Amino acid sequence: MSTQQSPVWIRLPQCAETPVVAAYRLHVHIEQDSVARVRVSADERYELWLDGHRIGRGPERGVPDMWFYDMYDLSLRAGRHVLTARVWRLKELAPLAQMSVAPGFVLWADAPFRHLLSTGIAQWEVKLLTGYSFFLPGATSYSPWFSGANQVIDGASFDWEALNGDGDGWEPAAHRMEGGALLFGIQPEHALTPGLLPAQCSIPRTAGIVRWVSAGAWENPEIVAVLPDNRMDEERDHWQALAAGQAPFILPPHERRQVIFDLTDYVCAYPQIVVSGGSGSVLTIGWAEALFWDLKGQRKERRDQIEDRYFVSLMRDVFRSDGGAERVFTTLWWRAGRYLHLLVETADEPLTIESFTLTETRYPLEMESRLTLDDERLSRALPLMVRALQMCSHETYLDCPYYEQMMYVGDARLEALTTYAISRDDRLARKALMLFDHSRQASGMVLARFPCCDRQIIPPFALWWVAMIHDYAMWRGDQAFIAGLLPGMRAVLDGFLRLIDSDGLLPSPSGWNFVDWVPAWRHGVPPDGDRGVSGVLNWHLAYTLRLAAELEQWAGEAELAQRYERHRTRLAARLIACFWNDVRGLFADDLEHTSFSEHTQALAVLSGALDPQQQQRIAERLRNDRHLTRTTIFFTHYLFEAYYILGMADAFFERLDVWLSLPDEGFKTTPEQPEPTRSDCHGWGAHPLYHCFATILGIRPASFGFDHVVIAPMPGHLSAVSGALAHPRGMIDVTITQINGRMTIDINLPEGLTGTFRYGHVVQELTAGAHRWCA
Repeated sequence: MSTQQSPVWIRLPQCAETPVVAAYRLHVHIEQDSVARVRVSADERYELWLDGHRIGRGPERGVPDMWFYDMYDLSLRAGRHVLTARVWRLKELAPLAQMSVAPGFVLWADAPFRHLLSTGIAQWEVKLLTGYSFFLPGATSYSPWFSGANQVIDGASFDWEALNGDGDGWEPAAHRMEGGALLFGIQPEHALTPGLLPAQCSIPRTAGIVRWVSAGAWENPEIVAVLPDNRMDEERDHWQALAAGQAPFILPPHERRQVIFDLTDYVCAYPQIVVSGGSGSVLTIGWAEALFWDLKGQRKERRDQIEDRYFVSLMRDVFRSDGGAERVFTTLWWRAGRYLHLLVETADEPLTIESFTLTETRYPLEMESRLTLDDERLSRALPLMVRALQMCSHETYLDCPYYEQMMYVGDARLEALTTYAISRDDRLARKALMLFDHSRQASGMVLARFPCCDRQIIPPFALWWVAMIHDYAMWRGDQAFIAGLLPGMRAVLDGFLRLIDSDGLLPSPSGWNFVDWVPAWRHGVPPDGDRGVSGVLNWHLAYTLRLAAELEQWAGEAELAQRYERHRTRLAARLIACFWNDVRGLFADDLEHTSFSEHTQALAVLSGALDPQQQQRIAERLRNDRHLTRTTIFFTHYLFEAYYILGMADAFFERLDVWLSLPDEGFKTTPEQPEPTRSDCHGWGAHPLYHCFATILGIRPASFGFDHVVIAPMPGHLSAVSGALAHPRGMIDVTITQINGRMTIDINLPEGLTGTFRYGHVVQELTAGAHRWCA
């Protein structure tokens, strides 16, 4: 027994160069049937097994000063057991969102198992796992720069016994002390804290539908042509039986096969392929969101077509068989896409593929709210929005699962809003708010993407973080939680306000002033957004100052609320004087009045600083001025918010067409931007799901904490729409019918919730229970 009295991190005795994969084990004897509570973490990632059965994966993604641990209750029968963990650290080859401090593994157990199970006290052993190597893709300009390396497993040198705690080469694990001099203020390398989220989903899936079988050769497994002349339809049923889990497939020696599986939906998953025999065989599993028309991997078009195209598998993993029986190959990290590409090449022996399956992983976010529409096109598009949000919800929100796997403020704000509309679960949104607060720089800016191994500043995204705080306060309340974020909000706004020049305007801040992927805007930056004075950025600040003033007032900080309102009033007055173009009836994007965009008009309306006449003129020009620079998918959310304020139902439904066309184009999720788009699955594209509840049904918080609801529907042409929004106190039901020019609206509020109904000039107060309004 070790003399160490406190659980500590353990590691390999020799420092191995990254990337490194190690196994840890502990043999233990339990005197009587028990349940042991343990807490587990690692740097970077771990998988934990008990007697060969996986207990969990982790740790939940965090940052060095908020490094999470997971908690498990281990059911232990009397007798001998073995705990094993696979721990890996890829460092520069890891996803860019995966941060790292120092390699190691830690497990500590509650009494009475503390000395029996905890690392640094119990006799844990470790060994370096061989057979792993890693490589980065890079054939196209759309390469997934940030989602981490692909993986190679060489079965001939792989340690097949280690994860069961067997085999040779184990040695006592070395201790790695952290924070040994806390008395003198020296802090631990990992500031451990309990995980904030439930376990990620683990959903078994088949390999889908076999769309293609070919014996054609390939030179580069990253880009393989799908040519009709090479089809082998006679084998397709046999591969389909494999995909369905009905029968194995045997491939003779010296053969090649190219098989494309259509998962029929977008999936984030761990693939698993089990093979026997076939020593020297090479299997490559590639993933794609869609197939490409061109070798550069930029032009996709119809997402459900595969022939006469190129399968560009930027995510692909390679398995080399050693000829053993029932060898299980899988990946350390999950993969993403709709299509799977299996390339198999046998050597001198036949290869038996016993099974090919997937385990879907994502945050357990489900649709709690309900929605029924009489618009078939919109009804068909809604599942794509739900799926996109789910696929971009993991241990953090993600911008996209295929290319970057990072949480950006601009994306997360829309993902969180959509989450509030469909679910009572707000844990992912809370975590996002906390992590971005942790990212704040000396300038006051929060980082644009976090967790992340580099530091990126997108000044408008810092303002969107303030909007995220306001959203959470409105939809969920929790004044104590919000109070902890307000110092960060003040630091962000002070960073902007100190830049205000002698003309009372905001010069473009340093950093990447991305606003929207407008084709005419270089890198998404609006006119004068790189240098000079941008109308878009100034109105964005005015809008954010309004939100901050409201938050401070709610928090009981009346003086700070007055300060932000004073700044907003001054800034808005200068913006009206400098950017309003009376001939166009619009606000310009630049001081020279050479550019006009929907973006500037939307933010000006959202600022709350315009008089009714200006708002009316903007509404007219938004309807009729076809020369305005148009918003794309991301920023259209803010245009929709302006449409709602201006009562522009016709324009709102017209602009939904981008989403309504997605099912007919073969999409399974919402894309990043209009064609040509890089990412086919982008969480920010799901925001019309929010608007179905908040704009069409008109269900929105009327007070902080959602203690009072306002229901101001904008059903437009829909003759029948009904929905129920999942409120923390119950379901808010709204049903709207329009027949022969007559409208009926039925509302049912849960117990303890009051509200206000607004439609046209009608204002009616609501109490809990059923209400009906007819006109």
